[in-house]
Amino acid sequence: MASVTSLTDSVQQRLASALSATLPEAADADPLLRRSDRADYQANGILALAKKTKANPRELAAQVVARVESGDLIKDIEVSGPGFLNITIGDSAITTTLAERYADETGRLGVPYAATPGTTVIDYAQPNVAKEMHVGHLRSAVIGDSVVELLEFTGENVVRRHHIGDWGTQFGMLIQYLDEHPHELDHKDAQISGEEAMSNLDRLYKAARRLFDSDEAFKTRARRRVVDLQAGDPHTLAVWQRFVDESKIYFFSVFEKLDMEVRDADIVGESGYNDMLAETCRLLEESGVAVRSEGALCVFFEDIKGPDGDPVPLIVQKSDGGYGYAATDLSAIRDRVFNLKASTLLYVVDARQALHFRMVFETARRAGWLNDDVTAVQLAFGTVLGKDGKPFKTREGETVRLVDLLDEAIERASAVVREKAQDLSEEEIAERGAQVGIGAVKYADLSTSANRDYKFDLDQMVSLHGDTSVYLQYAYARIRSILRKAGEVRPAARPELALADAERALGLHLDSFAEAVAEAAREYAPHKLAAYLYQLASLFTTFYDKCPVLRAETPEQVQNRLFLCDVTARTLHRGMALLGIRTPEKL
Repeated sequence: MASVTSLTDSVQQRLASALSATLPEAADADPLLRRSDRADYQANGILALAKKTKANPRELAAQVVARVESGDLIKDIEVSGPGFLNITIGDSAITTTLAERYADETGRLGVPYAATPGTTVIDYAQPNVAKEMHVGHLRSAVIGDSVVELLEFTGENVVRRHHIGDWGTQFGMLIQYLDEHPHELDHKDAQISGEEAMSNLDRLYKAARRLFDSDEAFKTRARRRVVDLQAGDPHTLAVWQRFVDESKIYFFSVFEKLDMEVRDADIVGESGYNDMLAETCRLLEESGVAVRSEGALCVFFEDIKGPDGDPVPLIVQKSDGGYGYAATDLSAIRDRVFNLKASTLLYVVDARQALHFRMVFETARRAGWLNDDVTAVQLAFGTVLGKDGKPFKTREGETVRLVDLLDEAIERASAVVREKAQDLSEEEIAERGAQVGIGAVKYADLSTSANRDYKFDLDQMVSLHGDTSVYLQYAYARIRSILRKAGEVRPAARPELALADAERALGLHLDSFAEAVAEAAREYAPHKLAAYLYQLASLFTTFYDKCPVLRAETPEQVQNRLFLCDVTARTLHRGMALLGIRTPEKL
């Protein structure tokens, strides 16, 4: 089924036609149509057009109004103030548009596919091998997952990449220690949980670090082992692979708890680009993009200087021949552009790495790997703060383990669900508790603009009041309850009755779902979709309070209001899914 034109687009087209007919030279002028409190819409574009053509704005507005085709779509249009147009939509236009979406079996609710989709490679959820995931890993995973959902839903070809930290000097220490203490990572059972896997690795890492810091002979052996790893020694690589495999068991368990799909094929860590590093350096040096400075291969930037005023270079290769993060990131860009055919590279990475990525992207541009056809964007995110407004730490000052955070959220949410549950079994309470708890954590993150810090406050997150996922989930569950109670009474396929004010407000907001999704996808801004959904739930609450559904005055009115309930439920369900959040049928 073709996508349904929104009311906003339909009104925009009518106004553009009237403008063009009034002033042929204004054929491409934007009416600047916006939702308004004074009417359904307000068009502000005539003021700028009048200034440009030296016309009287109110007179020009009146001429445009005279040429606007009114009827089912535009019920009323009037000139306001210095030349604004206030526009009221006909009730039947609202219900007809929603009915067309309701009948669309694809479930897209009017959201069109992008006219010219590209290929976006998105780099997100980047944990480190042999290290526990902490609160700092939360935002990259949650924001990245939602952006993937948004882009895919609007038709973009998306390639996921999880650039895990699986290479570097610490592996020499770990591998050497395990070689000398093989029993440290033995498992009695063939199957091991993610928590057990990370517990073993964490214990091993701490023991290896203690020995490394206290025993010079071991330190020497560990450093030699780094050389063996980089040279591809089979035994050393086999032990390294074991660390990677054990870590993945843990990663998958955490992502599963986060209700996220992370596929093994999408995990391409730092090691995945090892074979490209030498060539990346050669290409940069031969093209003159990078130069040797004190033995290191560097890229310099006129506008990036240190506190002493000297240029701060991007070091691609160290003076000892070792490769830094820059070499890996630049090799990844080459792979993503030339092998994966990306048109957009999107990095969901902490804002504190902004300078590094700015330098990497500029280097890639100079090398010709990024150009007008291929863009790179860092979707930089802020820090998770505690209630005190400081970076989130435990009482002991340590970084908070992500698993502990998620478990506490589930525990708190389960208590809320149990308190409200009418006819749920213990098993259902546990299932809903997980969906509500994880949803609460995700929504608190996603309802904040990514580049802002936000406070992690579980009491607020699992509240039934205010801008929380629980409020949205309860709105959805309430609608599903109404539809179940309606029994044999079905929603109207195409409502015909006049709409009350609360019904109109809800219907107009439902109509703008496609615009909200398109904007959130285009700007990589899940918080804009979250804001739309919160307003939708709020408008539904007002509608529910003012417009009885099952006890409406006539059977036709019951069916009409069931229709609005059902479209609202479908929109909440789809919108929350695009944020990566479940909407339970019962709460």
